[in-house]
Amino acid sequence: MFEPVPEPAAAAPQGLAVRFGRALLAPWSRLALLVVLLAAAGTSVLVLEPQRLLADGWPVQLNGAAAVVVFAVAYGLCTAAFVPRPLLNLAAGALFGTQAGLVGALAGTVIGAGLAFGLGRVLGQDALRPLLRGRVVHAVDGQLSRHGFRSTLAARLFPGVPFWAANYCASISRMGWFPFLLATGLGSIPNTAAYVVAGSRASTPTSPAFLVAMGFIALTGLAAAIVAWCKRHKLRGDGAEG
Repeated sequence: MFEPVPEPAAAAPQGLAVRFGRALLAPWSRLALLVVLLAAAGTSVLVLEPQRLLADGWPVQLNGAAAVVVFAVAYGLCTAAFVPRPLLNLAAGALFGTQAGLVGALAGTVIGAGLAFGLGRVLGQDALRPLLRGRVVHAVDGQLSRHGFRSTLAARLFPGVPFWAANYCASISRMGWFPFLLATGLGSIPNTAAYVVAGSRASTPTSPAFLVAMGFIALTGLAAAIVAWCKRHKLRGDGAEG
């Protein structure tokens, strides 16, 4: 007579662990985690109020290059948490002056863009891509996927879409990391520099540098509105053809 072979007692717990692990890694679970992280980040911004840097200044314990590095990291985290970049750029100029402020602001811009792009790509892309419906949505996705560098460069040179929104939208497309970050760094230079200069000269609002910076900001804002209007009609045409 053959005796029945007992099943390993650990089989059931192991099977449960595998199913639980798959559920955690499922696209919708990762998207839910992204939503929770973004909600927590937005709440922390409301509580901590990073805009107080403009009034309170930088902690006296930090100075020199270390202060710029810390500011760049904090800048990146703040942009991923929906803090407007113009506010941070003004703070960079007011705290560190034109040259160091521009370095810190540009570094923070790339850090923040990379952080948001990575979060969206890892946690949101698989769940959201199947939901891309509609002619305009498909046209935007196709533009970002086929012409990622050019599209991102234009979005940074003529800012109209909020920085964080552009980052998370780009992460859902098939755009590569390198063209996205390179276009972000290059395209953000002019507008970032204008805000940093304005922040560094805010105490002398009648100075030529401040007036030129504010004029440039106004012109790029107007150009952004014109580009957005033209792009909207082009995307509608592309979507209709598709």
